[in-house]
Amino acid sequence: MSTNPIRDAADALRGGGLVVFPTDTVYGIAARPDLPEATRSLFEAKARPAELTLPVLVATVAEARTVGVLDDRADRLAAALWPGPVTLIVSRTAASLPWDLGGQAQTVGLRIPAHPLALELLGRTGPLAVTSANRSGESPGRTCDELVTAFGDAVEVYLCHDEPFDGTPSTVVDLASEPPRVAREGAVASSVIARLLADERPGERPTGEGIAGQGPLLDSRPLP
Repeated sequence: MSTNPIRDAADALRGGGLVVFPTDTVYGIAARPDLPEATRSLFEAKARPAELTLPVLVATVAEARTVGVLDDRADRLAAALWPGPVTLIVSRTAASLPWDLGGQAQTVGLRIPAHPLALELLGRTGPLAVTSANRSGESPGRTCDELVTAFGDAVEVYLCHDEPFDGTPSTVVDLASEPPRVAREGAVASSVIARLLADERPGERPTGEGIAGQGPLLDSRPLP
């Protein structure tokens, strides 16, 4: 048995393999976003419709800027809600335009997860295409046994908690549309997003009312 499973997971991802790991709410299945064969494998493993676009997880805001174009509104939401359960849909940068992430070729959904293991893995690999660890149309896997049953040998490394793992999906905010809209309400309420977009509480992290989840702002099912 390996003494460094996170290193093994990072090595598998760099080589084009798939890895399952916990985000701040549900398990995600991940692939290198810049390798078309890797993202194809992810779509095949999930039986995910090709018209759906894979979100991308990153470890830092600076890294997010290499993948997507963050304007003032994105900066405001990121400062208040990242790391956490909010996915921002923004225009892609020149670096990410060639990535084969599915249906939307001009935009990308970005998020920094609030989970130490996820952040450690992302720190080793750089950006990852990550969606919920389940076959399309099924609920996200809660235990390692469920995940292995769903994906088997299609996944090279499984990073699992000892206890069943549940969570609320991320809130998805489409900043590429005018006006911006909440494409999916999840762990953070639309009212919180609206206040931040209106710049009513600049520089503050919303707490209490309107935020669901477990403990600190806790992804995510596939983007719609």
